[in-house]
Amino acid sequence: MENSQGSVWVLAEQIDCQILGVSFQLIGQARKLADELGTSVESVLLGDHIQEQARLLIAAGADKVYLGNSPQLEFYQPEIYCEMIVNLARERQPAIMLIGSTFMGRELAPLVAARLQTGLTAHCIDLVLDENKILDAKIPAYGGLLSIMCPQKRPQMATVAQGVFPKPELDETRTGEIIPLDVPVDISRRIQTLEVVREATDGVALESAPVVVAGGAGAGDPEGWSKIADLARALNAALGSTRPAVDEGWADLETMIGQSGKVVSPELYIGVGLSGEQQHMVGINNAQVMVAINNDAKSPVFEQVDYGIVDDCREFVPALIKKIKEYQEKKVTC
Repeated sequence: MENSQGSVWVLAEQIDCQILGVSFQLIGQARKLADELGTSVESVLLGDHIQEQARLLIAAGADKVYLGNSPQLEFYQPEIYCEMIVNLARERQPAIMLIGSTFMGRELAPLVAARLQTGLTAHCIDLVLDENKILDAKIPAYGGLLSIMCPQKRPQMATVAQGVFPKPELDETRTGEIIPLDVPVDISRRIQTLEVVREATDGVALESAPVVVAGGAGAGDPEGWSKIADLARALNAALGSTRPAVDEGWADLETMIGQSGKVVSPELYIGVGLSGEQQHMVGINNAQVMVAINNDAKSPVFEQVDYGIVDDCREFVPALIKKIKEYQEKKVTC
């Protein structure tokens, strides 16, 4: 599949017959890229009882949806999903293929790329076209942004996390084509899903939270970290972390924000006891207001936020929580 030109694809993902937000976000960005290339946006959607979800992809901006709708596809199965996508890509020859940087996407994207013998750029934070209409996939690296391009092989593939791009407005009047796919029955599956156990989530989801409190090494110890967690609860905010907080065992890996973690787009971001290293800050996308609390007035984080508070977070955070609770109690009694 070398030097071919074609459409912009999004490999959409669904869980419990609901399309993930990152898939809609990628449809929106794919629409921009396709309009610049003068081509179409096409999506692949695999699952069961998902006909209505296919129509939502068209409303979001897709021109065609290749729909695999079968009980065999209800749960993500890497062998079947990869085989169907690879066969379809070889037939249709897309120019660009995008997929969310989710648990599924991080496994499926390299499988597909290897089978198609093309390149893959992971964890992108921007996708644009260069002057030659080649996809310029940007990732954070070396304290800045690094461009990775695939000028020869097709499709040009990239994974993107939730929250990097905005979700497009759904236009129910848009029309498009839904193309049913045959499900292969002769694939030897080494793994088969027998049961799905849902893990209970604690607190507000990071990717969709309007308020995010993120803590770093400045917490000092588990007691200091618990104060940051108390602040998040007081604000009904999602609790995020930096790599040092995860390495210390204070926070779970799923709470990490940044280059190797999640991307957030909150209305309010509060960074507590963190220095503002690029690896963390690249995970904050279009926050409306940013606040930092750090006892080092020369910390780089103060150059990247709207409001800075120079104080020991272990002393300032409990005082802030007290004021928040007093305000909330006063508001209730009024």
